[in-house]
Amino acid sequence: MKYTKICTLLLLWGLFVACGSKQTEGKIVTVTIEPQRFFAEKIAGDKFTVNCIVPVGQSPETYDPTPKQMVQVGKSDAYLRIGSIGFEQVWMEKIQENNPDLTVFDLSEGMSFVEGEETCIHHHEHAHEHHHPAGGVDPHIWSSIEGAKVVAWNTLNAFIQLDKENTAYYWKNYTTLLAEIEQTADQIKQILEPLESRSFIIYHPALTYFAHEFGLKQLCIEMDGKEPSPAQLKELIKTAKEHGVKVVFIQQEFDQKNAELIAKETGCRLVVINPLDYQWSKELIHIAKALVDEQAD
Repeated sequence: MKYTKICTLLLLWGLFVACGSKQTEGKIVTVTIEPQRFFAEKIAGDKFTVNCIVPVGQSPETYDPTPKQMVQVGKSDAYLRIGSIGFEQVWMEKIQENNPDLTVFDLSEGMSFVEGEETCIHHHEHAHEHHHPAGGVDPHIWSSIEGAKVVAWNTLNAFIQLDKENTAYYWKNYTTLLAEIEQTADQIKQILEPLESRSFIIYHPALTYFAHEFGLKQLCIEMDGKEPSPAQLKELIKTAKEHGVKVVFIQQEFDQKNAELIAKETGCRLVVINPLDYQWSKELIHIAKALVDEQAD
């Protein structure tokens, strides 16, 4: 009887500790895409858990969150949005309505957006026609050095606002991250220095800011968010040949058949990239190397 009572007390104590640890398991912030999680975790260190909504291999332009993910958002202290990507345009209003106490930070604040200027050359005959993603601006700011700095700065200020007591800690982590961003920029410049053909093809215009920063030309397969018509595809192949394109970038979240067709018709090589990769610096360096390696071949 005494043994049973002791076991019961231990069980109740265990439940109490479990509940207590759940309540104090740490603060949570939610982000939209994996590159954001990279920046947030670099700055937050062990002070916050960073929850990412869009899974690997899914497009943040069209992704719909699961009920479980929405519950996780509700447990968050804040939501760090990347700016104006498709997922956020569709879901942010609903997320805020369901979580009125949730603090939302826009990590694109202060960014010089590509708007009203060329983001993607489609074909030779209409070389000055522009492609504008939903909302009128290109949202892929993280795929660039300037964008990374803007995201990092806004992430720093978000964590300071959420947790002022650890301001010095966040500043130290931010300084380390900024040095990594600068080092990445220097490495990419060095890699691209011998590059002759400055044009590349990609399905979705995810490298607009990257191309602008490093003097490259981005030719897109996707036309205003849609698959190209046969006539548009023919013009794109013609333009690719005129620009001396050597590489066609493909992304796992988009259809590859048109990319494969273009590569076959132009003699370009297909290279798999992932602008949504968590390893931000490693991926941008991979993209730069791919451009140079394909030219060397």
